[in-house]
Amino acid sequence: MIIGIPKEIKPDESRVALIPVGVEEMVKHGHTLIIEKSAGLGSGISDQEYKKAGAKLVNSPKEIYDKAQFIMKVKEPLPEEYHFLKEDQIIFTFFHFATSRELTDAILKSKVIAIAYETIRDEHGKHPILTPMSEVAGRMSIQEGAKYLEKPMLGRGILLGGVPGVAPAEVVIVGGGVVGTNAAKVAAGLGARVTVLDINMERLRYLDDIMPKNVVTLMSNAQNIREKIKDADLLIGAILIEGARAPYVVTKDMVQTMKAGAVIVDVAIDQGGCIETSRPTTHSKPTYKLYDVIHYCVSNIPGAVANTSTYALANVTLPYALEIANKGYELASQENPAILRGINMVKGRVTNKAVASAFRLKYTEFK
Repeated sequence: MIIGIPKEIKPDESRVALIPVGVEEMVKHGHTLIIEKSAGLGSGISDQEYKKAGAKLVNSPKEIYDKAQFIMKVKEPLPEEYHFLKEDQIIFTFFHFATSRELTDAILKSKVIAIAYETIRDEHGKHPILTPMSEVAGRMSIQEGAKYLEKPMLGRGILLGGVPGVAPAEVVIVGGGVVGTNAAKVAAGLGARVTVLDINMERLRYLDDIMPKNVVTLMSNAQNIREKIKDADLLIGAILIEGARAPYVVTKDMVQTMKAGAVIVDVAIDQGGCIETSRPTTHSKPTYKLYDVIHYCVSNIPGAVANTSTYALANVTLPYALEIANKGYELASQENPAILRGINMVKGRVTNKAVASAFRLKYTEFK
């Protein structure tokens, strides 16, 4: 199979979909790899490294899409890329369809096979490709939140861990999954007082067992969220519903009760955001102020640490990509249910229930 790796064009996105060892592995299995020149530079990978691993370098994305049967990306195709898409082409990337009708319509019209990283789910209910990026985003949410709490960043001027004689910051995390857990670890490690809210009591029991004593768990409901965010210096939104738009669990009215200079980091913004006042931002312009609260809603948080993120992502995508390339998407999805769950669209048909529901489109089961 001919596999193409274009350079990412989303603003401030420096990750790349495949690392040289992945190229080497693909070539070993008889596949041809074509990579756009400078695609890996943002992650510290030179063209020469790809060439040495067996890839062919090309000058433009058009050459990639014209020749490749299988495209691997990091982020969803942008409008500038829609016209490159070819019928029957496999596109393997993060899509987050439920947040964009425009993207959904464009992919349906192109009649490609869209396999979404974020809906690949294994037999244990885990999301093996989403998980490492959620780990990065969760840890970075505290790093960024701490920065924007600083006075020069228009925050409250609070040190997350405090100092002897001065109370630490209050960090409230809504969602106790991978993002929330990693955020809690970092915030607790810095000495903050942390509250994690989740709707799953078993998850709360688990977190209560493994977290240090400066982390408190609470059942997530409107009353508890309303009460906790009044005291929050830093609020982390960490809600995920597979394939669907994130629900608003923090309303505009709740945000208005927060302290002046408090910070919100909505990690769920990739899925539409779980805080009503959130809207997507970029690494170039990461924040805005609303109701005297700083909002950080960057839609590709892990892109800021591209080297770490690229290697973490490539570690988990390669086995699935290799299986799809070796067998074709139809046989691969028959033999591996995780890949089947990743298939969101096939030749103009929506094959993911959550995506179909988000836009009231016809759902077609893919077998």
